[in-house]
Amino acid sequence: MKKALRIFAVICLTLAVVSCSKDDDPADNDLFVGTYEGRVSYSDGSTEIDSDDSSVTVVKTGSNYNFNFNKSGIPMLTGVKFKEDGDNTLVNVDFEEGLHVVRITASSLNILYSKDGQTWTANCTR
Repeated sequence: MKKALRIFAVICLTLAVVSCSKDDDPADNDLFVGTYEGRVSYSDGSTEIDSDDSSVTVVKTGSNYNFNFNKSGIPMLTGVKFKEDGDNTLVNVDFEEGLHVVRITASSLNILYSKDGQTWTANCTR
């Protein structure tokens, strides 16, 4: 019986150590998914939209992120790729033509993203 209790204790201790691993960075989880509120704007050459009271919902699809702007007329920004920048921050690594600056933390979202003649901006918090 004592041997069985020792084995059980070793298994429990091993599971506790493995589940509390330092490798479990919140950035690997869905820390950045959610709604951020603040100022957003959009331009496509003929349309100009600017709002101080808007929101952006961040959705993770596979290893990419999509940004859904709640302001009518602003199209969704999709397929944005990131790399982790430490301290639970994501920084955009999309090197296609255009200006691509997107930074996400657990509490803030900053976007200056331009492609195909369209420009999205956001300065939001949650």
